[in-house]
Amino acid sequence: MSHNPPPDDPAAARTPEDDYAPSPTVADLGQPVPDVAPASDASRSSHSVPADPSAPTDWLSVPAGRSVAGEVSLPGDRPVSADPSSADLATPEAQRGGPLFGGVVRGPFQAGEWVSLHGGGKRRSVKLVPGATWHTTRGGISHDDIIGAPEGRVFTTTAGFPHIALRPLLDEYTVSMPRGATVVYPKDSGHILMQTDIFPGARVLEAGAGSGGLSLALLRQIGPGGRLYSYERRADFAAIASANVEHFFGGPHPAWRLIVGDLLQADDGPQVDRAVLDLLAPWECVATVHRRLIPGGWLCCYVATTTQLGRTMDTIRAHDGWMEPTAVEVNVRQWRAEGLAVRPGHAGRGHTGFIITARRLADGQAAPLKRRRPAPGAYGPDYTGPRPRGVEPAAPVEATADPVPQSDDADD
Repeated sequence: MSHNPPPDDPAAARTPEDDYAPSPTVADLGQPVPDVAPASDASRSSHSVPADPSAPTDWLSVPAGRSVAGEVSLPGDRPVSADPSSADLATPEAQRGGPLFGGVVRGPFQAGEWVSLHGGGKRRSVKLVPGATWHTTRGGISHDDIIGAPEGRVFTTTAGFPHIALRPLLDEYTVSMPRGATVVYPKDSGHILMQTDIFPGARVLEAGAGSGGLSLALLRQIGPGGRLYSYERRADFAAIASANVEHFFGGPHPAWRLIVGDLLQADDGPQVDRAVLDLLAPWECVATVHRRLIPGGWLCCYVATTTQLGRTMDTIRAHDGWMEPTAVEVNVRQWRAEGLAVRPGHAGRGHTGFIITARRLADGQAAPLKRRRPAPGAYGPDYTGPRPRGVEPAAPVEATADPVPQSDDADD
């Protein structure tokens, strides 16, 4: 099985700004996501998320035949054992010499793979088909010339324009794969993985799977020996996330459990080492995550606005079972350096979201009071949100009647 890189749009030309352009969505439930099935017809899965509204929504409800008893099974496919030592996980067809469920392929290009052709400052994705030709306004390149060639070779179009053939990276796949919900962009997911110390074999809880962008990064990090419990309220988003993940890894990942339902209804789920919330109102799940998370575990909340930022951090403080939360945003700016011309580039990545992190305390322990007082007015009479321990409600300001002004031309 090849690496299954991202399908590209008909224009086949991407710029940094294109990474934030809308991507295709799934209009009908039960239908496969366009162009995201595995390249091999023999291994293409018919998996889709059921649209039955009567299905249970607790953590044991997993779509399309996925079980929580140690194996993943899809209709028409043989079960894949979740045991990392199983030979089923390392079949040559699925991995072709790459790391175990890393979404990486090594060796020469093969028919059915997607490749990225870099040339003229742009990147174009092409699926290799024997006998086909990739055409552009600057000539074409035969697919047969690329098939069997090593990665990194330079190919020249019939008009003489060079292009470098490479396999796409997870970064490129994440920003160009089909989506329903906005993805967590690589600059943020990379910080989340390091800040929350996601490790191989970790048990991770994810709420708000969306289109599967962060799920891909988490699954690659925890490996087949870990567990990722991803909750998604919307079945159509879950269908997109499932197709994207299976397309990248070449099939179902044995560590992934995708649950269509609400995290608030999953108090009886298994304990986890880390929790990541990408929700509209993550503060609603702080208490639930505290019950699921082991002492010392990390909570990460990804929000878009300052209103969400403030409400989430104050809820974590008011809960009193967490260390003081911290919040950051990640901005990336390119630089150009050519001889004596060293300057910032025109492209960059600005605000996409705020990353809030906090560590869980042991049961029965309360966070020490902050020695630094809040800013004056921070929790004044206009504040209506949760108040941390030690912050007293502000006394209401009494309205005073304005004196009646005297008219200068009043009669004596």
